[in-house]
Amino acid sequence: MSDLAPESAEADGNARPYSVSELAFALKRTLEDAYGFVRLRGELSKVTHHSNGHVYLTIKDERAAIDGVVWKGSVRNLSIRPEQGLEVVVTGKITTYPAGSRYQIVIETMEAAGIGALLAQLERLKARLQAEGLFETSRKKPLPSMPSVVGVITSPTGAVIRDILHRIRDRWPCRVIVWPVVVQGDAAAAQVRAAIEGFNRLGDDGPVPRPDILIVARGGGSVEDLWPFNDEQLARAVAASEIPLISAVGHETDTTLIDFVSDRRAPTPTAAAEIATPVLAELRALTSDLDGRLHRAGGRLVDDRRGRVEALGRGLARVPDLVELAEQRFNHAKSRLGAALERNVAAHRTELVRAAARLTPALLQRPQAVQAERLERLAVRLAPAMGRKLERTEERLTSLAKLYASVDPSAPLKRGFARVHRTDGHLVREGASLASGETVRLVFADTSREAVIDGQGGGPDAPAPAPPPRTPHMPRARRATSPGPSEQGDLF
Repeated sequence: MSDLAPESAEADGNARPYSVSELAFALKRTLEDAYGFVRLRGELSKVTHHSNGHVYLTIKDERAAIDGVVWKGSVRNLSIRPEQGLEVVVTGKITTYPAGSRYQIVIETMEAAGIGALLAQLERLKARLQAEGLFETSRKKPLPSMPSVVGVITSPTGAVIRDILHRIRDRWPCRVIVWPVVVQGDAAAAQVRAAIEGFNRLGDDGPVPRPDILIVARGGGSVEDLWPFNDEQLARAVAASEIPLISAVGHETDTTLIDFVSDRRAPTPTAAAEIATPVLAELRALTSDLDGRLHRAGGRLVDDRRGRVEALGRGLARVPDLVELAEQRFNHAKSRLGAALERNVAAHRTELVRAAARLTPALLQRPQAVQAERLERLAVRLAPAMGRKLERTEERLTSLAKLYASVDPSAPLKRGFARVHRTDGHLVREGASLASGETVRLVFADTSREAVIDGQGGGPDAPAPAPPPRTPHMPRARRATSPGPSEQGDLF
């Protein structure tokens, strides 16, 4: 203030009066020199984002408040976005606004403090969920156009549920199922999450019908009041809900984490009821209008088709004209048909007479004579050939008969020989194969007898066995003579 001190005092001792501008700018310089850098903590209020890019706000605590400004060049360097109700720590310098005799802080940096720190944590959580794709529009489910059951998750005693029920009753009378929860405090997030999961577990054929759409609703409040709806587990439950969900937490300016992951955000609970349900009266009016338009369009279509058919009919020929022309052509063809048939018969008759003139008995007898002569020549050559063939065949049959007689096994039996068979029917080829006491069957030319082998067999040098004693009633066997050169030898 030394630059404003009077150079000399008046005789009466009064100081020289200052101008308002001198005092205002002197105070401005004094504050800026004394408080060129300050660090200030408080809660933001009256935050205004001006169209020119500057941000005007007020920082307050329990007993005082100070105006603040963030110039456009410093706004982009702030770590958080200034919002109503945030507790922050700012740095800057104190200055005055001479035109209004007010002091303010020009803010250069801003960071969260207290609830502001929670908001910073919320921003980090929001960025992580967004990176996971939970905020993507493509994953949001469409809302049913005409729900039959609406599920509401809110406090059963507040004004919110009354507003929702009243709005639904006026617009679209349907069944509303309320799942009561607390919407403030430490238990709020867990109860709301359990309600969402419980609604999704309901079956279509259970005692409690499954809602077609869900509304999570709460009235407005401070950041602390709405903080349960920024819970990460609740946000994931909202994103995983198979039933379309509308978030209606707080007023239009309030934003929570579930607003980003829900299928639709409503600015107020009443607006959520309007989003979830159509207007029955409007649907009836629309249906009536569509019905009228359908009838009018059908009438116009029928009229158009009738006009086209009539136009096409005028371009068609008359039926009598078509019949008369065909009848005329038929009569003309009929008149020519009789003469044409007569000419055809005459032409064939002429051809027949011409062919009959060439046909004579001699024409048929000449081929017959030629064939008879050929048959006579063939007969003359065929008789000797057939005779020679018959002679050769007869000689061949005679040779076969002699061969058959020479190999007939029964022929030696007629000359006094016999065949020896075992009891099983097999032929005995060697006498040494027979055992003493073995029964055999002797086959003669006229009959067969059984016999028993006696004694031991010998080789070709063994003495012949003694003949059996003759009995009076047995005839003497004729002794076989040696076969001549033309007779067959003994088979044994």
